[in-house]
Amino acid sequence: MIQTTNFDEIRPYNDNEYHEKVATLIQEPAFKQVIATVMPEVEFEMFAKMLLSINSIADFQEQIIAKFLYKLIKNTTNGLENSGIDCLAHDKNYTFLSNHRDIVLDASFLCLVLLNNRHNTCEIAIGSNLLIYQWIEDLVRINKSFIVKRGVGVRQALEAAMQLSAYIHYAINQKHQSVWIAQREGRAKDSNDRTQDALIKMLSLGKKGNLIDSIRELNIAPVAISYEYDPCDSLKAYEFLQKSKNPDFKKSQRDDLVNMQTGIMGYKGTVHYGFTPCINDELAQLEGESDKATILRSVCQIIDRHIHLNYRIYPCNYIAYDMLYKENRFANEYTPEQKEDFEKYIQGQIAKLGEFAIEDYQFMREKMLLMYSNPLKNKLEAQGIA
Repeated sequence: MIQTTNFDEIRPYNDNEYHEKVATLIQEPAFKQVIATVMPEVEFEMFAKMLLSINSIADFQEQIIAKFLYKLIKNTTNGLENSGIDCLAHDKNYTFLSNHRDIVLDASFLCLVLLNNRHNTCEIAIGSNLLIYQWIEDLVRINKSFIVKRGVGVRQALEAAMQLSAYIHYAINQKHQSVWIAQREGRAKDSNDRTQDALIKMLSLGKKGNLIDSIRELNIAPVAISYEYDPCDSLKAYEFLQKSKNPDFKKSQRDDLVNMQTGIMGYKGTVHYGFTPCINDELAQLEGESDKATILRSVCQIIDRHIHLNYRIYPCNYIAYDMLYKENRFANEYTPEQKEDFEKYIQGQIAKLGEFAIEDYQFMREKMLLMYSNPLKNKLEAQGIA
């Protein structure tokens, strides 16, 4: 049995820690300000009493987080949809491994879909770089998040990876909790979603012995997340612009906060989660392979194929593809009015950031077209009809 104290600094909080953390959280002025921003109709003192009256993490998620997400879906989307969830067994725990679009909502919407389909919510991997203040860390750990340490030295990075992997194996096999983790560190700004070898290598560290057996123990079930519109699309394009001018450019903590707030409150259109079966049967086909690098690459390719095949493709994806590649290949998939509306949308998103030189505007426009066309391009390649 694993010593659970080894995970105290990264694990989610337990039920018996809930009241202590909430009592501290409601005294934080910044938390009060956030609640006023995202839930302006709520009187904070009443809200604080409600938080303190709750006695478990599960009740906190159902009575607070889920209700907030329902309002968010109503106000910022055209609906949260899903497919393929019947492939998940209710008595089995999974590592949900998905592409990464939104810092906060990818995992939040996933948990809501699971809850609505009589599955337990999952634990959520979150980078320490996003835990800018202690109150943010307390809030996410109350909400079943565990911490992925970022920005540590080389030696510490290996220790952190081993600790993280051991925790995920422990969560799946001893806590009997499913977990969510993105397929790569950070969001794929251009939506060209590819699983990182390093992630699969990290996941394999949690169990000694055969590489395939270690990965299989985690019951990886890929999930394809498709936002019709990405509220942070122009922010991602602007980051591309900054990096083109300065290769050493890095987002500030304020940039992360702006991205989180924009992603939460911005318009998303329809949001779709495509669930796919656990890949264990496919992993069994790699049993004869002895080269670890080949195994890791093959596992990534299996995951990527599941994700790419299960994207939901929207009219804007077809439009962006035709605009970017100057074709009319998918003209039957959208109307002239939809194309005109999408062009206006792109212009409006860039305009929110202010005035730009013509060449900078064109650069960001092309990056936005790329991020909307890449899901379609990857799906076509996965189908063998690119």
